[in-house]
Amino acid sequence: MGKILCFVYNEMADFEMTLATHLLGMFGKEIALIAYEKEVITSKPGVTYFPGMTVQEALSLEEVDGILIPGGWNRILKDELKELLLKLHSEGKLLASICAGPEYFAKAGILKDYKYTTTLTEEFLKQQGLEDSFPRENYVKEAVVRDRNLITAVGNAFVDFGVELACYFEYIKSEADKQEYAKHYKGLL
Repeated sequence: MGKILCFVYNEMADFEMTLATHLLGMFGKEIALIAYEKEVITSKPGVTYFPGMTVQEALSLEEVDGILIPGGWNRILKDELKELLLKLHSEGKLLASICAGPEYFAKAGILKDYKYTTTLTEEFLKQQGLEDSFPRENYVKEAVVRDRNLITAVGNAFVDFGVELACYFEYIKSEADKQEYAKHYKGLL
């Protein structure tokens, strides 16, 4: 069974990844934190993480089932992460990102053939004076979008995002169970 890589970076919105990693770990997936450097990473609210390996080291891993990227305020795509994303994409591995995280996939050129969603709407980027890397013809205004091996979500859909990742690996198999897990983690049961 392969690892799920979780790319961590300074000023990330760590709450967007915690339920997803919890569910995948609960069902037996090994979660491996990766970053550009092996140094303390500080999330936007100040929680610190220490990655077990660099992105460069992750490139040589053989048993990887996918990558998860949370959103955040410091989204820099370096060559080694682009190479890793393109490698995983060419192998048909899971590519999952939430909130502003899909921008990594957009900058890597992966979204041109996939439906996706993101919190970074065209209007938001214009208002902020930021460059828009997204192929907008493939944008879908939904909370979570799954297109083949790609799962994207808006930031406040982190529960449904986590549940969708568990469904992707068939840990949750029925629509009824999917709804029950979502209700449970939203406190609706």
